[in-house]
Amino acid sequence: MHDIHILLVEDNEGDVLLTKEAFKELSVQAKLSVVNNGVDALLFLKKEAVFVNVERPQLILLDINMPGLNGIEVLEFIKSDPALRQIPVVMLTTSASASDVRACYEKAANCFITKPLEFDKFVAVIKSIEQFWFTVAHLPPVPPAIYSRVS
Repeated sequence: MHDIHILLVEDNEGDVLLTKEAFKELSVQAKLSVVNNGVDALLFLKKEAVFVNVERPQLILLDINMPGLNGIEVLEFIKSDPALRQIPVVMLTTSASASDVRACYEKAANCFITKPLEFDKFVAVIKSIEQFWFTVAHLPPVPPAIYSRVS
């Protein structure tokens, strides 16, 4: 039904499994790529190291609290790169801190969502992401020539 490629940047394996299970429960027809830290997210987006042959995501679900490069630093990189800034970034995090919300929007996050702890509520969040980003919004097309050499 959907040919959407989503990059999930999440260091908590339990949250990765929860997200995959929510997508499965909702029968979300999307390709979900997962990286577990900010450094791998940048390598993925720049198509470097083991990520040379990856497809560019059309949507990024990005956690904030990660070791090394945190989600806000990754967001800043994405939104400062002309070849990547058009990719919508949804901050999907356990944080509800007003300073995190402010920092993410200052760095041009497209959305900030606090992950609920209960599975049913988390599924509802994933459903709302799917309904908005896959049905209502128009995601940017994938420009292969631009993406092949991200600086």
